[in-house]
Amino acid sequence: MQQREMVELVPAAFAATTGVAVRLLGSVTGVSGTPADLAFEAAGQRFFVGFAASGEAMPVASAGQQLRAHLAALGPEWLPLVVVPYMGPVGEAICAAEGIHWLDLSGNAEIQVPGLTVRVRGRENRFKRRGRPSDLFSPAAAGLARALLLEPSRAFSQGQLATASGLSAGSVSKLLPAYEAAGFVTTAPEGRRTIVRAARPHLLLEAWRAAYRFDRHDIRRGHLAARSGLEVARLLTERLATRSLRHAATGLVAAWLYAPFASFRLATVYVERWPSDAELREIGFHEEPRGANVWLVRPAHAGVFAQGAEIDGIRCVSAVQTYLDLGGQPERAEEAAEELARVCLGHLRRADE
Repeated sequence: MQQREMVELVPAAFAATTGVAVRLLGSVTGVSGTPADLAFEAAGQRFFVGFAASGEAMPVASAGQQLRAHLAALGPEWLPLVVVPYMGPVGEAICAAEGIHWLDLSGNAEIQVPGLTVRVRGRENRFKRRGRPSDLFSPAAAGLARALLLEPSRAFSQGQLATASGLSAGSVSKLLPAYEAAGFVTTAPEGRRTIVRAARPHLLLEAWRAAYRFDRHDIRRGHLAARSGLEVARLLTERLATRSLRHAATGLVAAWLYAPFASFRLATVYVERWPSDAELREIGFHEEPRGANVWLVRPAHAGVFAQGAEIDGIRCVSAVQTYLDLGGQPERAEEAAEELARVCLGHLRRADE
């Protein structure tokens, strides 16, 4: 959809979604006198609109960057609003991390301002396009995000980034322009090399988490006799270690060890390969999905093991990986994720400020 078409549709879409009429404003200029494509007043608030061709990471992040620049020139009385044909989960996460309101032309919105609170989800995409959207966070491509988040202050050459991410040099070269367009990295020449730095690591983390699907991994659910989730994890990891099977706890177990929050029942552990049936019997694991207290997980990509830590005798994945995996966990996983982010990942948020 062309931006000109979107400009024409916004007033009616905003009114239909929010129930509030729009009064269009005339000559509003932002940075360097650039005129707004659309600025309007609604519910006593002034909105400066940025358009994105889709609700994916790159166009939404780019629109957000432009809006921030304009609003820095206009002043705090103006509110940023990103408009897309249909907002995807990654674009939504970027807007949430950036404090930007959004509206899509399919009838969904997140706008919370004095005098107007609108949160609409679940309307179908009215502008479906053929072809597969770009995926910056597929299990393989996400190695780039992982390398940047595990060392957010590091200046990488492209070769170093390929090594750290587990990607080929060619894959890194193809992904970097997309990551840069989304505002996740900056690149700069240094002699004959290109140096890459994480630009907004907290934004990158939240965008990845929005796209992340724990069910992309291969999961076997079952039981192991123990009195608590932590005891389950301890017994399981001890028994896996005696069989020289690479493993690492994640989810509620790792969250508790990094940042104790609340008791839990489920122990989730990555394993590099599936134990044999005989090994499972020796470990004491009985496969039974109903009411399981153990999830054994064979990862979609070995990167989940990168830069883990041993805490109180239990090998864990990194805090970054734990934070991602909590999105696919039951019990009080979301609260545990918030505590983990506060205790262990605050440096990523501060880097964005």
